[in-house]
Amino acid sequence: MIKRFLGLICVSLAAVSVQAAEKPVRVFVLAGQSNMEGKAQQLLLDHQASAPETKELFSRYRSGDAWGVRDDVFIKFLDRHGPLTVGFGSPGRTGVELEFGTYLGDLFDEPVLLIKAAWGGHSLYRQFRPPSAGMPPAEVLDRELARAQENVKRNNEKNNRNDPLPTREQILAPYGMSYRNMLAEVQATLDNVGTLFPALKGRELQLSGFVWFQGWNDQYDGYEKDYAANMKLFIRDVRKDLNAPKLPFVIAAMGQNGSKESSGPMRVIQEAQLAMEEVPEFRGNVKAFRTDVLVDKAAEELYPRWREEMELWQKTGSDHPYHYLGSILWFNRIGRQMAESMQELLGEAE
Repeated sequence: MIKRFLGLICVSLAAVSVQAAEKPVRVFVLAGQSNMEGKAQQLLLDHQASAPETKELFSRYRSGDAWGVRDDVFIKFLDRHGPLTVGFGSPGRTGVELEFGTYLGDLFDEPVLLIKAAWGGHSLYRQFRPPSAGMPPAEVLDRELARAQENVKRNNEKNNRNDPLPTREQILAPYGMSYRNMLAEVQATLDNVGTLFPALKGRELQLSGFVWFQGWNDQYDGYEKDYAANMKLFIRDVRKDLNAPKLPFVIAAMGQNGSKESSGPMRVIQEAQLAMEEVPEFRGNVKAFRTDVLVDKAAEELYPRWREEMELWQKTGSDHPYHYLGSILWFNRIGRQMAESMQELLGEAE
């Protein structure tokens, strides 16, 4: 069985339910950047939930003519929390959490709690950098500082300003910031679970899995070259800091290339992500899958003409390729594969 939180992530014995017959609440951490935030606009969801050709695909999330609200799946995403329903992506949008939570809510008899920690534009190399990776080499930081200072000088000259030049401390500060904030978000949610989710008050909590959906910002400045090494360290550090040595870990490999062959830095990152399940120490407790093969082909085919066919586009997609075209169909397919992969790992772990 998966171990309960100890060490950094603690659950007070006073908060454990006296009803031994109750199964622990299943807790899953969902982390990453903008695509883990979720980018399918509500207007698109509302249309496709009623359109004859897609209506059936959305029936599992509906209650009559309205969006359903789960009474057994709960979610905390930064400043928002509550029972799972649509709208827990970026403001006014939905992401993979809808299908991921729905699938697991149907799978388990016990309640499910999703803790989502995601920030757009954050790389694994920098903001999500795992502690054991240390800081980049001094020469890398020196180049970064020089570039940042040059940008400020140029802006000062152009706009007749006198802004202070960035310091080395300011360059160092972002490294590992999102990693630390992710852990703090998990801790704060568990510390206040009874207040945030009254239905879960007094229930035992069980950390059951971790899902990673990230990659875009590691395509730049050569970050992709260190992705495989940083991903290994990230998994190890997450498990150490959550005191869960075999925590099931699902990786949704970046796939914004869709039907096209990936290349360059994107290909390097994809291969690094997919290779994690073959690392000897991760076999049987890490699962990676491709997201490009789950592409919404209708949205992909229409996107080059979206400006000329805006009315049709608003019924098909809602964002650009780097956000999986804002396709709720694509996000739902990814969410389902995340859940199925997690189910497979839990079956092997228990």
